[in-house]
Amino acid sequence: MEVPHDYVAAGTKRHIRVDCETPTHVVELGMDKKRSSFDSLHQALFAAEITGNLPMVVIVDTNGIEEGEEFQIETVARRTGVSYLTVDKDFLIRWQMTAPFRDSQKVPLFGY
Repeated sequence: MEVPHDYVAAGTKRHIRVDCETPTHVVELGMDKKRSSFDSLHQALFAAEITGNLPMVVIVDTNGIEEGEEFQIETVARRTGVSYLTVDKDFLIRWQMTAPFRDSQKVPLFGY
């Protein structure tokens, strides 16, 4: 779930939305083969500056091939000390499909 954060620039209140935030990290997501994923690195670094958390970029891999965009993002992330991870698209689908089973461990079944 996206988390909003306010900041002020040129005397104007503005905000950003972080894709995912943990107690220690701000995480920005990007898709492989998309030049727009370069923004994920910028957004993670800026969000880290605002929140004081560590920046992280996660790229969703749709084909198992590290294209130029992924290579560049990973290279710059490592150079700047940003945590970098790729996640397989099929893993994310399975994770979403099994969420009710993981959630069932938190909430008693059938109201018991």
